[in-house]
Amino acid sequence: MDKLIEGVELTPLKIISNESGSVRHGLKCSESQFHQFGEAYFSTVNGGIIKGWKKHTQMISNLIVISGKIKFVIFDDREDSQTKGMFNEIILSESNYNRLTIHPRLWMAFQGLSDEPNMLLNIASIEHDPAECINEPIHSELIDYRF
Repeated sequence: MDKLIEGVELTPLKIISNESGSVRHGLKCSESQFHQFGEAYFSTVNGGIIKGWKKHTQMISNLIVISGKIKFVIFDDREDSQTKGMFNEIILSESNYNRLTIHPRLWMAFQGLSDEPNMLLNIASIEHDPAECINEPIHSELIDYRF
């Protein structure tokens, strides 16, 4: 990927494995991507299915794929951004184990790419509040992107 959208961060994470299993790092309170803790939740997406578009107005999302493979698409339509009009496509999986941090006011959608369960963990900066997010259909005239 050439350049990340302003407000998008990709942080490599460690997987520590041995004969009895593994430990997968997620987020430490000492890391710059940690702002505050609101809630942690899991979301699944079936293979080939697309969820989105969603724009949070306050929430910072820290997304980690814990099983399967998920393609994230982020779009910047913020008037005050140097990356306005830009898209990022990021695929996360066990073989590309990273934390994707998305700051408020960016559009996001994601697609399950694996036939196995595609599951992500969101360590969110605030509790879910339907009033602080905006939704658009996947085939929106506002966002010129086709999966």
